[in-house]
Amino acid sequence: MRQRKIKNLQEKIDVFSDYIICEPKEHRGELNRFFPADQPLYLEIGCGKGQFITRCARRYPESNFIAVEGHQSVALRALEKAAEDEAENIRFILNYIDDLGDYFEPGELSGIFLNFSDPWPKDRHAKRRLTCRQKLRGYCRALKEGGFIQFKTDNEDLFSFTLEQIEEEGLTIAEMSRDLHRSELAVENITTEYEDKFAGAGKNINYVKIRA
Repeated sequence: MRQRKIKNLQEKIDVFSDYIICEPKEHRGELNRFFPADQPLYLEIGCGKGQFITRCARRYPESNFIAVEGHQSVALRALEKAAEDEAENIRFILNYIDDLGDYFEPGELSGIFLNFSDPWPKDRHAKRRLTCRQKLRGYCRALKEGGFIQFKTDNEDLFSFTLEQIEEEGLTIAEMSRDLHRSELAVENITTEYEDKFAGAGKNINYVKIRA
């Protein structure tokens, strides 16, 4: 979706500098030092406008959350939400991440969230999908033993592709639903902005949780 251009965008982002991890690659393996407390660390790749990650931080104050968003105008909205909540357990990386190993050491993360990622529908772009085998392998390296990858999408083709990649990689599915909001898993579910829109229109939400 094309985003509206925001005047003086960088100046507005700079207001929230306390929430932003600058030069994150230089702090690989020690990102928890950017938080007031050393707590289990979770990552959302592509946080969008920040509804999901701010609600996670509010529900789980005993955990730390890093939100990644490369689109600056979208990231601004997420930063505003975190500041409005006065959330001390959220930090942001304002980059697109290709190789997770450039940012996190093996075993540094307790969980990874992938919410409504770009489906990259053309076959030639399959390796760009955030749930391709190569990506899944990288996520698992960054996770502690017993950590998880949680994925949600409204895209049926992407979900089927993801399940195939999980099977080919030999990973363990802990939870799965083809219609999350009508399942027993909905009780603990934290939604994104997109999710609310799709579910409100009657679209089913696909969900899978993988154990590392």
